[in-house]
Amino acid sequence: MSTKRENPETIAIHGGDYRSDPTTKAVAVPIYRTTSYQFDSTEHAANLFALKEFGNIYTRIMNPTNDALEKRLAALEGGLACLTVSSGQTASAFAILNVAKAGDNIISSTDLYGGTVSLFTHTLSKLGIEVRYADPADPKNFEKAVDDKTRAFYGETLPNPYLRVFPIKEVSDIGRKYNIPLIMDNTAAPVLCKPLEHGAAVVVYSLTKYIGGHGTVVGGALVDGGNFDWTTDPKRQPLFNEPDASYGGAIWGKTVPELTGANVAFAVRARVVLLRDLGAALAPDNAFGLIQGLETVALRMKQHCSNAEKVVNFLTKHNEVSRVIYPNQYKGEIGNRAKKYLSGGNGALVGIELKGGIEAGKKFIEALKMFYHVANIGDARSLAIHPATTTHSQLNEEELLASGVTPGYVRLCIGLEHIDDIIEDLEQALSRSSKETLKAVS
Repeated sequence: MSTKRENPETIAIHGGDYRSDPTTKAVAVPIYRTTSYQFDSTEHAANLFALKEFGNIYTRIMNPTNDALEKRLAALEGGLACLTVSSGQTASAFAILNVAKAGDNIISSTDLYGGTVSLFTHTLSKLGIEVRYADPADPKNFEKAVDDKTRAFYGETLPNPYLRVFPIKEVSDIGRKYNIPLIMDNTAAPVLCKPLEHGAAVVVYSLTKYIGGHGTVVGGALVDGGNFDWTTDPKRQPLFNEPDASYGGAIWGKTVPELTGANVAFAVRARVVLLRDLGAALAPDNAFGLIQGLETVALRMKQHCSNAEKVVNFLTKHNEVSRVIYPNQYKGEIGNRAKKYLSGGNGALVGIELKGGIEAGKKFIEALKMFYHVANIGDARSLAIHPATTTHSQLNEEELLASGVTPGYVRLCIGLEHIDDIIEDLEQALSRSSKETLKAVS
């Protein structure tokens, strides 16, 4: 077999340098349930702690099971390094804390998962980090918000509930004029989009979703593209150009390339500073579960997308549905972005507006039989939720509308069941909700 592996189906199984366990020759990645690791000597231990060489010290910082997952994820994304963490929310937080401190700001897309909005608007503000919001409909909105304290741009490839594909290259090009990296949350579009290929510097994931794929494991990841020079403008990226007293004055933008021979300062700093100090480690058992999901993600995404396209075709013709929100339903520039950045499908998320408004939305959710009513996406099962009262309930009215959530909006996550069964459940729920809504208002 060729050693050059570019196909995601192959990378997801063989990516990284793991072939078999060196001791037992086990083909499956073992779960290394250990907190700590034996040092070869006092010199070996000292070198590890001083970052003169890399290796296992303590599972809060790294673990062999996690390492196999990280290398495979980096290969799948086309990045140079990866750090796995306890959840997607941790990945988003670490991505910002790795570049910004009190007094700094980042510029984020308005199209965001509700939990990320809460993190950015409320928690980060208490830490002294300002988050400025820019409407990605016009990439120039990001440039308008830049000042000397701007440390990063942030966006979601396929944000729910809007499902407007983010202008990755356009915003990345603006950022690189100012030495500002673009951080992309690619949770909803693994395999379908490769943000690093379009200029993003870092990709974050909630691995809980499509990578895991079965709704059984929580985890997150940050992938360092190795394509951003953190030392070009020291004033713009001070955390990578000023001595870190906690590591003997290491200057991450210079020290890491010297030690590793690779431009992975972002991933290394996130690991040895943030993960060391904040401790949001991914358990090796969870890493093992995520590896099982990762091995089939490319195949599952094809089926997710195929089913979703058929659901969209059904819903656009249904009398009870006033609007279907899906990437290929947008026209003009927004529609062109879906064609430009999504390869092999438009994802599994489908939004619908029901003619009966909020009451119809509630009745529809309650009428579903096969679909699960849960706060998750990316499951093998088909899922449905009413965001205004659940996932986005922390947002005020203005924030809800900015994120694309209206009172009657329902989000569907189309699973891997047979398409006939999926449509049958949607059909009966729409019919039943229509009748019950009419009774309620009459």
